[in-house]
Amino acid sequence: MADNFFLPQASLDTLFAALAKDGRRILAPTDRDGRTELNPVDKPADVAKDYLQTILSAKEAAFPKVERLMSFTTGSKSVDLVDAEPHALPTVLFGVRPCEASGFRALDAVFNWDTRDRFFNARMEALAVIGVACTRKDDACFCTSVGGGPGSTAGSDILLTPVDGGFLAEVLTEKGKAMAALAPEAFKADPGLEKKVVDVPVAFDQPGLTRRLKDRFEDGIWVEQSLRCVGCGACAYVCPTCVCFDIVEESDAKGGHRLRTWDSCGGHMFTLHASGHNPRETQAQRWRQRVYHKFSYYPERYDMLGCVGCGKCTRACPVDMNLQEHLAEAAQA
Repeated sequence: MADNFFLPQASLDTLFAALAKDGRRILAPTDRDGRTELNPVDKPADVAKDYLQTILSAKEAAFPKVERLMSFTTGSKSVDLVDAEPHALPTVLFGVRPCEASGFRALDAVFNWDTRDRFFNARMEALAVIGVACTRKDDACFCTSVGGGPGSTAGSDILLTPVDGGFLAEVLTEKGKAMAALAPEAFKADPGLEKKVVDVPVAFDQPGLTRRLKDRFEDGIWVEQSLRCVGCGACAYVCPTCVCFDIVEESDAKGGHRLRTWDSCGGHMFTLHASGHNPRETQAQRWRQRVYHKFSYYPERYDMLGCVGCGKCTRACPVDMNLQEHLAEAAQA
């Protein structure tokens, strides 16, 4: 049960100052070099105005592009190994949309599936989310088709919904209460504000899609839909829930580092065996894997979807592949 307050626009300065005084880094959408991306900010004035979404996702706050897992030095007769420690800064994600906030649950499912990943968990423990509900959308948005919504509270510790003069603030978790307690003077009694968000119509029957996928594995639809795909991986790199990674080593004669780096199942090399065999040798097979992973394998294994309907993949695609349209087509009988 959320505790509701009114957070005046002018009180954001008080909240930001209190968070900074508490030693927390604030990441928020900013407009720099023609792009809206998450960057460290000091004050509300640094936050982008009228943004729809950032291009990249917020997942990097818990799952960075590159992470050092261990280092090693080589001697004449020995190799010395040193485990890396998680570099988890106390961080507040401010202004992420509800779809992105909910995406951390899909990451958690993988990073804590069998073995608990100490790097991911250390960052999540240090992370708090102040989401901002959506009052506008574009044609790529389909959160309501995958169980979310423009005012969904899932994944946020505090959710702010814009109202006249400020925000309706829903304090949702213990982390949210801790942040609000840092600046109690900023949060005013709720005068009975109405939560108004943009309407995002349901675009396709997701339960029907998941059922249909059981019979469409060899369907020609995957070839047809993937003809334009160039396998660049942009969709995976901007996705809040894509979790593919590779383990690589950078080294010289004296030593090096073992690194975890983002990867994409849409790339030709992702499943290439050392023998030269590739079980997903065509782009159609890799496109099919992307859809099945998010809408069939994820529900089967984790009882959730691997997609939050943010539409980032559609906006980032250089050849204009529209995920929402392709899913609607695949859901048809």
